[in-house]
Amino acid sequence: MFLTRSEYDRGVNTFSPEGRLFQVEYALEAIKLGSATVGIATKEGVVLGVEKRVQSKLLESSSIEKIMEVDQHLGAAMSGLTADARTMIEHARVTSQGHAFNFDEEIKVESVTQAVCDLALRFGESTAGDEAMMSRPFGVALLIAGIDEKGPQLFHADPSGTFVRYDAKAIGSGSEGAQSELQDKYRKDMTLKEAEILCLRVLKQVMEEKLDQNNVQLATVTPRTAKDGRQSGQFAIMKEDQLQALIAEM
Repeated sequence: MFLTRSEYDRGVNTFSPEGRLFQVEYALEAIKLGSATVGIATKEGVVLGVEKRVQSKLLESSSIEKIMEVDQHLGAAMSGLTADARTMIEHARVTSQGHAFNFDEEIKVESVTQAVCDLALRFGESTAGDEAMMSRPFGVALLIAGIDEKGPQLFHADPSGTFVRYDAKAIGSGSEGAQSELQDKYRKDMTLKEAEILCLRVLKQVMEEKLDQNNVQLATVTPRTAKDGRQSGQFAIMKEDQLQALIAEM
């Protein structure tokens, strides 16, 4: 006897007869309700930009964190449930520090992304003795930016555990229009400054509020040489006065 769709919905790790996991699909839909988030990789570094939804004039905008540092050479921007993102980023930080402690080198950007996606798949019913699992898929997607021996890199990780490398990627609300704009305007030979301005222009296009230094967050990863002589990056979140100057140049 076949189960109805609603019964397949209740089981987070049960495939429907069509081969679908509905709860994972719903998690992917939840991300489309999140803040607009843009990432752009250039030869000079990587830019991350996120809309900050300041829904009250009494809200302190600096308390909204949508971009977080994972390690000195990489960071992540989120769209979706912030609490879920904190769990994933904390896992990425522990993985990165563990690698540095064990091997005395900075972890590769792809390795951190792989670790985050492994965690994303850890949901369902846990049994006694198993590591604690989420009872549902994570409702967040991440854009992970960093620099290692392979140069500047941008990865997109989603709740299905899939990760893909992009030159430029938009997620969250209005992501389809934002991605179309990136496809039209992105160039391989862009400077980091041009990428920062493009990032702000794309966010301005999809945001409901007027773009200013209080409702957007920008971060960059720029090249540096690690202590062992290898190519690495320097992650930095842009300050409000720097943002204000950049917005004035648009």
